[in-house]
Amino acid sequence: MVAIVGRPNVGKSTLFNRLTHSRRSIVGDEPGITRDRIYGEYDWGGRQFRLVDTGGIVPDDPELIPTEIYNQAKVALQEADALILVVDARTELASPDYDLVKLLIRGGKPVFLAVNKVEGAAMSAEAENFRQLGLRNVYPISAEHALGIGDLLDAISEALPPSEPVAEVIADDAPTPAIDESEEEDSADGLNRTHGEFEQHETSIAIIGRPNVGKSTLLNALTGTTRAIVSPIAGTTRDAVDEVVEFEGNQLRFVDTAGIRRKGKTHLMAEKMSVVMARRHLEAADVALLVIDATEGVTAADATIGGYAHESGRSVIIVINKWDAVTTGRTDGKPHADREVFEKQLRSALKYLSYAPVIFISALKGRGPDGRGMARILNEVVKVAAERRKRVTTGQMNRFLERVDFQRAPVPMAKRIRIFYMTQAAVAPPTFVLFTDRDIKLHFAFERFLENQIRESFGFEGTPIWFKVKARNEKKND
Repeated sequence: MVAIVGRPNVGKSTLFNRLTHSRRSIVGDEPGITRDRIYGEYDWGGRQFRLVDTGGIVPDDPELIPTEIYNQAKVALQEADALILVVDARTELASPDYDLVKLLIRGGKPVFLAVNKVEGAAMSAEAENFRQLGLRNVYPISAEHALGIGDLLDAISEALPPSEPVAEVIADDAPTPAIDESEEEDSADGLNRTHGEFEQHETSIAIIGRPNVGKSTLLNALTGTTRAIVSPIAGTTRDAVDEVVEFEGNQLRFVDTAGIRRKGKTHLMAEKMSVVMARRHLEAADVALLVIDATEGVTAADATIGGYAHESGRSVIIVINKWDAVTTGRTDGKPHADREVFEKQLRSALKYLSYAPVIFISALKGRGPDGRGMARILNEVVKVAAERRKRVTTGQMNRFLERVDFQRAPVPMAKRIRIFYMTQAAVAPPTFVLFTDRDIKLHFAFERFLENQIRESFGFEGTPIWFKVKARNEKKND
């Protein structure tokens, strides 16, 4: 593993994005944008390297956020096999640079000095001044324009010899395992399924919500780590932070996203970009954990964020955090909040998420009101992810249609349609195609009635259901 370290605003995230061919880290002119550790991979010389981007290190800074950034960077320094120290060629050397070099050298790992923002021969000469830091490996680069990076990666590759593969010894008299042709066909089929159905080895879960509702605390509780920086300052998380959890044979990748707020409430470019990235990570996820602060109740912003998840076809689990603060831990003298009343109010405000299960927890204490820990959320995630990928056969759907009394649907006569048959065309989210007598948009009351009937018969808990209408050809009807 290779760690990119340095003081704030020297171009670490630009170099990370360049090497990983991504826009994983948010880049901007404001110092201190990156705060948590961001992981990625890059290929060089036929080898694959793990890469970690860190926040700007300012040793001995008394402020809360810089101290937490430094703590996150120290974890990366311990994990890494080699370090890239990035400095800005356009700035003068200062005492924090020397302090940082001393810190890195003490770790005993190879350190490569990348003098960034070197564009042109004149700047290359300026880069030589940074040898005063006492590092032998100095490489002038421009992360933004991809200049000089090859020499840096060559040196890192030479310093980190590839690990020798462990040879598997097979006895001469050991029987050769028989290959079942049917199994071979099944495995090949698993890689080429159509209509959105595929073998998925990992479930991606986006933790979404307003700023300061406890998303990072929830990630740390779920993963049993201090992976994300937690503070009472709203907007602490900017880059999306992800961590994989193995639970009962399932690979669950939790992604902690930045708090989503209205455009008028975001002022710094880093905040605007973090909201954009949060929306992007939500749309790439399978399941969304919508975190709501119990002390503030359900707000209009919560409803808007839940709408993003619903409209993008994500499965949703609603997590009511800080529940202890309005019940057993209440200190304002008011009576304890009633769980049933709270959920009733929530369902009224988030009617379109009627399919989403609700879990009450205290992420800080790592448990819910029933005494159960984070395992309840993990169980619900696995269940909802399975429901999302469920497939119903056409035969089952046709038998379902025969049982349903569509006369009970509260739809005006002019908006009624006749369904000849229907089939599930896709999963994730489950999508059904209705073959009807008329090419009209489904009336919302009819769509809601049909959705309720499908859920009653087949489940699909936690996931939205989509419908598409196809009218039969009129000539064929005649």
